[in-house]
Amino acid sequence: MIYKGSCHCGKIAFEVDGELTGAMACNCSICSRKGSLMWFVPRDKLRLLTSEEGMGTYTFNKHVIKHHFCQTCGIHPYGEAVDPQGNRMAAINIRCLEDLDLTTVPVKNFDGRAR
Repeated sequence: MIYKGSCHCGKIAFEVDGELTGAMACNCSICSRKGSLMWFVPRDKLRLLTSEEGMGTYTFNKHVIKHHFCQTCGIHPYGEAVDPQGNRMAAINIRCLEDLDLTTVPVKNFDGRAR
């Protein structure tokens, strides 16, 4: 299935192709503040529909995850990293997907603070 998503103002818009069977809530210092619910997909399943102009990127701690955000509205629609097997991955904030009933998506908690 193809999902469409964006930041609040629409300057970062994207499509992501995949089966959304669950999401992750992380309690690390940044995720707990953002309130993101992340869905991990191969990076090639994410397609930007807008320019990367106006997109900011934040890294912290080990600097391995690129947390992308809109420099206009401040929303964090997705991040990028490489998984332990070397695959490029995207972490989609499902709160930024259009027409999604969040109550239907199972959420697993991840203890990012302990890492």
